[in-house]
Amino acid sequence: MAAMQSLTIPRPDDWHLHLRDGEALRCVVRHTAETFGRAIVMPNLRPPVETVAQAEHYRARILEALDPGLRFDPLMTLYLTPRTTPQEVARAAAHPHVVAIKMYPAGATTNAEAGVSSLDGLEPVLEAMQEHQLPLLIHGESIDPGVDVFDREAVFVERQLGPLVQRFSNLRVVLEHITTAEAAAFVASAPANVAATITPQHLLLDRNALFAGGIRPHHWCLPVLKRERHRQALLAAVGTGDTSFFLGTDSAPHEEATKLSACGCAGIFSAPIALALYAEAFESIDALHRFEGFASRNGPAFYGLPVSKETVTLVRNPQQVPPSYPFGDGVVVPLRAGGVVRWSVRT
Repeated sequence: MAAMQSLTIPRPDDWHLHLRDGEALRCVVRHTAETFGRAIVMPNLRPPVETVAQAEHYRARILEALDPGLRFDPLMTLYLTPRTTPQEVARAAAHPHVVAIKMYPAGATTNAEAGVSSLDGLEPVLEAMQEHQLPLLIHGESIDPGVDVFDREAVFVERQLGPLVQRFSNLRVVLEHITTAEAAAFVASAPANVAATITPQHLLLDRNALFAGGIRPHHWCLPVLKRERHRQALLAAVGTGDTSFFLGTDSAPHEEATKLSACGCAGIFSAPIALALYAEAFESIDALHRFEGFASRNGPAFYGLPVSKETVTLVRNPQQVPPSYPFGDGVVVPLRAGGVVRWSVRT
């Protein structure tokens, strides 16, 4: 059978995105807006976005930073902290631009210091989220210092996520950027109110990519890349067409110097070429016929939003990835910098 040369799909959405703020925001938002119609924007700024009022102000800054002519709808989230109240949940649920609340285990990743050490004491907040059908987006890693960094997701799924889903059986949950066979299996077997996002790097790279010819800091992200068997499990999950899985890049820009420092920041910047990278992953398992669901339909269905009436076309036309992009006073290095992706996107 001849290889597919082009693929036209409804304009996709990015259901997990970091845009930063200030000049950094101005530098990166166009890379998403040129391809994606909407994106769920993470709230882990400094200080974090904890209230509806703060989310609305942040959204205004995002829209102001857009290049003229770009149409893009930022979907806002609130940062779950010990200060979150059921009243703020109700305000968020009633607001047209706030779509979820994000849980970071305290210290688990970039700007997660304001997160929660456990969900103990937050039962009224979770009950309010369940009542108002406001999704909880979870960075699913254990912060138990005795747990190996490569096991933190699987341990979280077993110890925290399973009991949470069982106790709050109607709570809408998205396990973000899953990386393991255990997480994929949990989501696949869970009720329809549980879903997951998957990044391009976790579909394309295993943990060997961190050490190919030396330390590769631009492949350092959290959750960390895992063994090849886990990558294969993620590919198998999206290859089934299961609607519980959808696109979320977790594109997370950091200035090059902060990636190359003695304590380098975790995060991979993929926004400019994310859709092309996903196409490569689906093509690798002969599943391009499943790509439209993953990229354009499953996320809107979960969030109760319409599928875009606009389209984008992926064309088998290799493109060179720039070595870097402007980022504030420095540069940000993208995934596959200086290399080639096999697909190009026409909007």
